[in-house]
Order: sequence, then structure tokens, then C-alpha cells
Amino acid sequence: MLITIMIVAIIVLLVLIIGLKLHPFVALTIVSLLTALSAGIAVDKIVPTLLSGFGSTLASVTLLVGLGAMIGRLLEVSGGARVLSDTLVDTFGEKRAGFAIGVASLLFGFPIFFDAGVVVMLPIIFSLARRLGGSILYYVFPSVGAFAVMHAFLPPHPGPVVSADLLGANIGLLVLVGILCAIPTWFIASYLYSLWIGKRVFVPLPQAFMNVVIGKEHTGGTPPSFGKVIFILVLPILLIMLDTLCHTLLVAKVIEDNTFVQTLRFIGKTPVALLITLLFALALLRQNRSLKELEAICEKALGPICSVVVVTGAGGMFGGVLRASGIGQELSNLFAHTGMPIILAAFIIATVIRVAQGSATVSLTTAAALVAPMVQATTGLTELDLCFIVIAIASGATVLSHVNDSGFWLMSRLLEMDTKTTLKTWTVLETLIGLVGFAIAFIGFTLF
Repeated sequence: MLITIMIVAIIVLLVLIIGLKLHPFVALTIVSLLTALSAGIAVDKIVPTLLSGFGSTLASVTLLVGLGAMIGRLLEVSGGARVLSDTLVDTFGEKRAGFAIGVASLLFGFPIFFDAGVVVMLPIIFSLARRLGGSILYYVFPSVGAFAVMHAFLPPHPGPVVSADLLGANIGLLVLVGILCAIPTWFIASYLYSLWIGKRVFVPLPQAFMNVVIGKEHTGGTPPSFGKVIFILVLPILLIMLDTLCHTLLVAKVIEDNTFVQTLRFIGKTPVALLITLLFALALLRQNRSLKELEAICEKALGPICSVVVVTGAGGMFGGVLRASGIGQELSNLFAHTGMPIILAAFIIATVIRVAQGSATVSLTTAAALVAPMVQATTGLTELDLCFIVIAIASGATVLSHVNDSGFWLMSRLLEMDTKTTLKTWTVLETLIGLVGFAIAFIGFTLF
């Protein structure tokens, strides 16, 4: 009965989002409430359950997403993204321009969201494509694939943060595992695929987008140096690694727990690391702007993420209901009887939700909520195993982007491709990213 309630709940969620065009936040709230009633949660416990799931998710997400968005916005407005891409193209050469632009996007994709990163980088990519010629897929797909990989696999992006929180994975270790999985995934599924598809599908420069002047806000003076940009992008990763390294050394009893070690671990906590990075970004990327102008830049960075944050919170709310009602545990028992490895079950669940409703973030949070009881019921899982399961969920939430995914239409509109061409190119790219990412996570899960 509980499994039936879950299936009906997901169907209703899809009807509300796809059929009735309700905002995912509203749809998730309605479905969470109806699911709680149907599953027999006591009436006086329903609202506290909803608020608990919503609040606990926001507590782990909002700080990271907000600080990451501000860092990304400062890099965008200061011209740091263009400096990064131009320097890498000069270093690798024009023949490897796609590779260079992809590496730049991997670095820039750590703090910035997929949509924002694509909009920032595309004018740079189009200028490069106009100079070098050929199908723009040669240059676009290494970049958008990098943003897609980073958005799905790595904190501080909301999907992996929520998944890590629900599954109990260590954020610092997830950053390390995410990077190790993201780089080969990007190279195989994005860069190599761009070389293959670029020869077979010619997509010309989109005239409408080329006529739009992007980057009018890059008026703060001389762009930052390449060294400054790299420092800002690498700093949070290094700080977060402090916590993971100290934790590992403590467990191995290589070092003793003391005030100094605890201070290092405190600095390495993801919110603190991002806050420190933001302060450095404000100082290094200030150029000739006043403090009031810097405040306005940070303020503007928060507007676009509000929808993402509340949808993510609503996904956590739905997950809270699934846990409180026992549906998650029932699903865990169902997959346990099949003998299917938990990492494969996680990938399949995320894939089904992704194909059905489109949003990668919603798929990540919903699938993680369903998988969490399975993780709790499985003995012998290490912290490394939990990170690989998060990557498997992220991979499932990436595959088969189609007409119900906003990213599908974003690429279709910006590149001026028809639906058929977008399905042949963008959908295949996203599916390859998901399959390769899962294969790497599965190998890691099996071997380590």
C-alpha cells in the first residue's frame, strides 16, 4: 500500500508540474501534504513533519548556494571568466580550443550554477567559434558539459549537497570524490563526444544571440589577472580539503585531536570555506567599485537562486514525508529483496524520476530521500561508499534530458537548434554524462 501511495504521489507530482504547469515548489508542497494524509501520518504531526523536512534541507543548502552564487557573480562581472578562457586558449592553442574552454568551465563551474555559467561563457565561445570556424558544437559542448557535470556532482550546488545531507556523506570527501569522477566523465562524455558530434552535425553561429550585447556590466576597470581567478576558484577546494584531511588523519590516529586541529577543521567546513573565499573575492575583484556597488553585485546574485533554494527545500520536505510515513523504508525492503546493489538501485530510481519530471535538482533530492532508508538499512557502507552513491544518484538525475527539462529548451533557444537536433545532440550529451559518471562511481564503489 505504501509503495502504491508513493507511485501515485509521483504521478500526481508529474501531472501538476507538466500537465497543469504548476511551479515545482507549489506542486511538491501539495503532494507532500497529500502523501502525508494518505500514508496515515497523524494530522497533528503533518505540518511539523513538513516544516522539519523543509527547514533541515534549507539549513544545509542555503548558505552554500548563496555564498557560491556571490562568488560566481563577482567572477562574472569582473571579467574573470573571459580572462580564464582566453588564457587557457592561448596556452593550449587554437586546435585545442574546445578542450581549453572546457577546462575553464570546469573551474568556473565550481561556484556558479549551470544556467548562469552557460550564459556567461556562451558569448566568449561564440566569439571563439566565429574566429576559428566549424560547427559551434566543437566549442559549446565541452563547456556546457563541464557545467552540467559540476552542477550535478559537486557541492556547493544544491543537488549533491542535499543528497550528501540525506545520505550522511561527508561533504569534504564528496568534493574530492566528485572531482575525481567529474574530470574523466567530462573528458569522455563531453569533450570526446564534442569532437565526434561536431563532425556529423553542423550547427552555425546563432545570429540572434550574436547580436545581443552580453557583459555590459564588465565595466569595473582592468579585468583580474589569471592568477587571481585561479586562486579564487581553487581556494575553497583547498580549504574544504583541510577538514577531510584532518578527519582522515584523526581516524588513522596519525595526529591527536587538539585545538589547532579543530581550528583547521572549522576553517575547512564548507560554509566557512566559501565565506573566506567570498571575502577574498570581494578584495581581489573589487577593481574601482565602491562598497555599495559590491553590495549590489552580491544582492543581484541572490535573486536567481531563490527559486532553486525553495524548490530544493520542498524536495527535502517531500523526502521528510517519505521517511516519516515509512514509504522510504518500504522501498528499501522492496529493492533489498531483488538483490540489486544499492548503488544500481540509486541510479535507477534517480533515472526514473529524471525522465518523468525533468528537473535534475528535484530528481536528485527526491531520489536521495527515497534511497536514504536503503542506505541506513545496509550495513558495512563506508564514507567513500556513500560518496559514490551520491554520484550515482547525480548521474541518474542527469541522463535523458528532453522536452520537460528547462536545460533542454535553454540549449535549444540559445543555439537556435530545432527540437530534433537538440534531441540528437544535447540529449545524447546529457545521457553520456550520466552513464559514464555512473560507470566510474560503480567501479569505485566495487573496488574501494
